[in-house]
Amino acid sequence: MLEILDYLKDHVLMINLLIITIYLGFEVISKVPTVLHTPLMSGSNAISGIVIIGAIILVRQADVTDYLTLGLGALGIVLGTINVVGGHAVTNRMLEMFKKK
Repeated sequence: MLEILDYLKDHVLMINLLIITIYLGFEVISKVPTVLHTPLMSGSNAISGIVIIGAIILVRQADVTDYLTLGLGALGIVLGTINVVGGHAVTNRMLEMFKKK
């Protein structure tokens, strides 16, 4: 139990940053009108690509015994990849609507 508290003390800044970014992301996305969601998907693909690169760097620099960092990094890679693939599919579908038949 004492090890967990020491770990949390060492990573207070990162935990606070994670909580703030989750809240901020939720607030920003909830304020976007429905009409703009699909065009903004292209921009979120670029952001998700940056998240994936950051998560890969996090996993590479983490200690082998630091399971929290490794788990969060792996989760970031998986969720970022899902967002990029889904965003690409939606954007591709949207662009198909504008092609002449």
